[in-house]
Amino acid sequence: MKADMEPKEFILHGYKCYLPHVSIDCAIFGYHGQQLKMLLIRPFFVDGWCLPGGYITRTETLTEAAGRILEQRTGLKDLFLQQFYSFGDPGRAKTASFDKKKLEDFFGLKLKEDNWLLDHTISVGYYAIVDFSAVSPQKDPFYDDWQWCDIAKIPQLLFDHNEMVKAALKMLQLQIYHQPIGYNLLPKKFTLPEIQVLYETILGKQLDRRNFPKRLLSLGIIKRLDEQRSIGPHRSPYLYKFDKRKYEDALEQGVVLAF
Repeated sequence: MKADMEPKEFILHGYKCYLPHVSIDCAIFGYHGQQLKMLLIRPFFVDGWCLPGGYITRTETLTEAAGRILEQRTGLKDLFLQQFYSFGDPGRAKTASFDKKKLEDFFGLKLKEDNWLLDHTISVGYYAIVDFSAVSPQKDPFYDDWQWCDIAKIPQLLFDHNEMVKAALKMLQLQIYHQPIGYNLLPKKFTLPEIQVLYETILGKQLDRRNFPKRLLSLGIIKRLDEQRSIGPHRSPYLYKFDKRKYEDALEQGVVLAF
C-alpha cells in the first residue's frame, strides 16, 4: 500500500492505483541456530498466519513491486529475489476464517460483494534470502503480528500459502546447485563447517566433507582469510568470506555445484 494512501481509500478504491486480480506473496527465508526459517505474518482480520504480500502498482514491474513489498515487510533493500511460481486456482484466496465484518467495523466502512479485494486473485510468488538478524518488520495497517518459524514446523497457513512454502523451498533447493546461496544467510566471516551446515540444512541431506569445500574454493566464490577462530583446545579453524564480485558474477551467470 502506498505511504500516502489511507487504508480505507485502499480498500475501496485501491484498484485505481494497483492492478486488480494480481498480487505478490513473498517467501522470506532466514537462517539462525542451524535452522532454516520462514517469516510469517498475521492479518488482524483473519484467524491465522500467512506469507507477507501486497499488490502491484500500475507503474511497476513485478520485480520492482516485489522489492518494494519486501522492503516494507522487512526494512531491507536490494535483496536477492527470485520468482518461483504463480498461484491462480479458483477460490485459492477464500477462507472460512476471513472476518469481513471485523474489517468493516475496524475501518468504519461497508464492503460491496464486488469489492476488488474479494475477487479472484492470481498471486506471483517470490522468494528472498535475508540476514535473519537484520530484519525489522515494519508496521502495517493490515497486520498485527509476525514471527520466524522453523521451515520444518510451519503451521497450517491461510489461503494456499502452505503450497507456496513448499514450492519456494523446492526452488531454493534446486537453485542452490546453480547459484551461490549463502551471502545473506551467514555472518561476514564463517568457517567451512558453518557454510556446509547451511547447505545441508537447506538441502535436507549430508554432504561430503572433503568434496563440498573444495568445490566452493575452486569456483572462487569464497576465499580463506588469515584469521582463525578459537573454538577449543587445538581447534582453531580458518575463517572464510565470500568474494563479493565473484559471488555476484555467479548469481548472474550461474554456476554448477556438483556435491
